[in-house]
Amino acid sequence: MTAATERPRLPIWVVVAAGGVITALSLGVRSTFGLLVTPIADGLSTGLGAISFAIAIQNLLWGLSQPIAGALSDRFGAARVLAAGGVLYSLAMLLMSTAGGTGMILVSGGFLTGIAVGAASFAVVLSAVGRMAPPERRSLMLGVVSAVGSLGQFVLIPVSRWLLDNGSWQRTSVALALIVLPIVVLSPMMRTLKLVESTDAAPAVPLRHDLRRASSSGSYLMLNGAFFVCGFHVTFIGIHLVGYVDSIGISAGTGSIALSLIGLFNVIGSLAVGVLGQKFSFTKILAAIYGMRAVTIAVFVTVPLTAASTIIFAMAMGVLWLSTVPPTSAIVAQQFGPANAGALFGIVFLSHQLGSFLGAWLGGAVVDQTGSYQLMWWLAVALGIFATAMHLLIDEGPVDDVPPAGGVRVLGAAAALMMIVAVPVAATLHTPADASETATPAVYCVLGPISVSS
Repeated sequence: MTAATERPRLPIWVVVAAGGVITALSLGVRSTFGLLVTPIADGLSTGLGAISFAIAIQNLLWGLSQPIAGALSDRFGAARVLAAGGVLYSLAMLLMSTAGGTGMILVSGGFLTGIAVGAASFAVVLSAVGRMAPPERRSLMLGVVSAVGSLGQFVLIPVSRWLLDNGSWQRTSVALALIVLPIVVLSPMMRTLKLVESTDAAPAVPLRHDLRRASSSGSYLMLNGAFFVCGFHVTFIGIHLVGYVDSIGISAGTGSIALSLIGLFNVIGSLAVGVLGQKFSFTKILAAIYGMRAVTIAVFVTVPLTAASTIIFAMAMGVLWLSTVPPTSAIVAQQFGPANAGALFGIVFLSHQLGSFLGAWLGGAVVDQTGSYQLMWWLAVALGIFATAMHLLIDEGPVDDVPPAGGVRVLGAAAALMMIVAVPVAATLHTPADASETATPAVYCVLGPISVSS
């Protein structure tokens, strides 16, 4: 039997460095949208909800385009897909700078940017590096790509803050359009040479077969639900943290520093999880991460908000930020094997982006309706507890061909998620717009006008 393999045209460490920089530029520019939300809303004289909805669409399109980008990368090569994504990314940011209303923001910052990030982000880069790296060094090289990619947020957040302080959001968008252009220049470094080697590998497992296994696996479905929470957390905080601290009277500069530190400390968290994954089960690691997120967020919104508490919160959340991605991907590979792990993880990532959609849009919509971010913070705490419970129930071992007996647990988990999200969101319609930022709206909605001090 034969199987196609790939090797890089350039030394593998050059490929790893190029992939890390591409990821840093792509995700770094995307992280600056948290700084742009308020200036765009003020400049266009619209509410936060409209701009947040555009960013929610961006996250949704990123999730929907990711499997397509992966398939195109497998067929035509990562270099071409990344270059096309870089061109579209730059075009989208340029178009956004010309926006005179929310319609263009939706098209450029929402639809086009979402597709561009899907084509020029870590999923395409990591899959390419994974195919080219020697098996004995694959884990290390993927870790380096992820670590370098995390530095994009650390560097570009303060750069964007400086641009906004010394110009307009339009000029900042133009500058960001230029910043992502090096993706196009670096993309050819990801080109590979196809090799054909003799193997004794078993025949490939049809994707439809693994999809049937996945649809009947309670653990896989719970993994989707838990990763939904991850998307909600990182996008809500990434987009609305600056606005939250500004609404309390703390300078937007402090929020910008906090977002930058999240990117820096994410390097530490990703490397730490890589080490812990060699000693502990991935489900226990993930349960601990989501549990610590819930505690960290609860403490942050309970203690008096200061610049110091914001910075400490950012460092703690940075360690817990995207450290969920490697173990979640590893669980999928352990459950179904490597044959279709990319496609099956793509589905899990789509669930992540659905959570991102809700976190981005609902954050602005709730503030427009209630005048407070508190409901969103406590919803994030509740979802963190939900994700912790899900990971304690997940079996990360191989999924049997016979549908497992776990449907009741899965339906119960889905119902719990719907309750956690739907009840407090619906309650916002009855929360007065002058509700204090130091009150807990979820409690207000149930008990009436009783202020719960932070």
